[in-house]
Amino acid sequence: MAEKTEIVDDGPAGIARAAAALRAGQPVAFPTETVYGLGADARDDRAVAALFAVKDRPRFNPLIVHVVDAQAAEAVAGFDERAHALAETLWPGPLTLVLPRRAGAGLSLLVSAGLDTVAVRVPGHPAAQRLLAAAGLPVAAPSANRSGRVSPTTPQHVLADLGGRIPLVVAAGRCPVGVESTVIDLTGPAPVLLRPGGIPCEEIAALIGTVAEPEADSGEAAPRAPGRLASHYAPRAPVRMDARDRRPGEALLTFGRDPRRGTAILNLSESGDLAEAAANLFAMLRALDRDDVTGIAVTPIPDTGLGAAINDRLRRAAAPREGRTPGT
Repeated sequence: MAEKTEIVDDGPAGIARAAAALRAGQPVAFPTETVYGLGADARDDRAVAALFAVKDRPRFNPLIVHVVDAQAAEAVAGFDERAHALAETLWPGPLTLVLPRRAGAGLSLLVSAGLDTVAVRVPGHPAAQRLLAAAGLPVAAPSANRSGRVSPTTPQHVLADLGGRIPLVVAAGRCPVGVESTVIDLTGPAPVLLRPGGIPCEEIAALIGTVAEPEADSGEAAPRAPGRLASHYAPRAPVRMDARDRRPGEALLTFGRDPRRGTAILNLSESGDLAEAAANLFAMLRALDRDDVTGIAVTPIPDTGLGAAINDRLRRAAAPREGRTPGT
């Protein structure tokens, strides 16, 4: 563990410092357009193992490999016509493809949690692009937070969870999308949505045809993608979805034209903009996760477009967590 976490900006000197740390096998937190990631050399067993240790992450939960462009992605994964169509149109961007892992790719088996597949994406954030280009290697990067906790969308969120546990954070302000990437499994004859995210499924279906809905039970023993555990993205306070009222002691997270104001009340988007709501989701969950609240009530959010990703994160945040009590 690092005794102190260094903060660098995303200018040339900071990017060079972070790229050198990655090449030396150290974990580095960096911004993407979705959330802040915690990156390590995806080819280095020890570096990848350090990610699991820092996050207290179950070893069976796979990681996303971030690469600088589609050519680099094809070096580690097998592409078909569907993958090419999605990559050409939606990369760089918040889309992860689960594909067959290419033989001889040199990736640590820990990245895929022992599976014969790999989850890969090309992030669109300029700082992530500069870092990947400078490092010159594939970077395995889960979100830069303790496993199961609310994902970080600012450098301050990273420090709150991992300060003193990692050596370096590349700071570049707030992540513009605010929810993780959409994950599509292309390893079978029909594409399957494993995780709703920053690109609505409708856009993907327009390019490659019908995409199967996510399975109802996401608590599988060996998930094929990150973010598939039943309880995930969880604040300490219990989350109650589709709330019409605010019970005593609860904080309130609203959406759209809701007149309620006051202490421990936040609105994801007063105008009903789902993109704005997605960008605000994790930051507002963190802000409402206070010692003086007994839970977080969330008003209904439309389940279309980015609303599907928002509701997916809220359902996982609201899932039962063994050994947790309100406010602990």
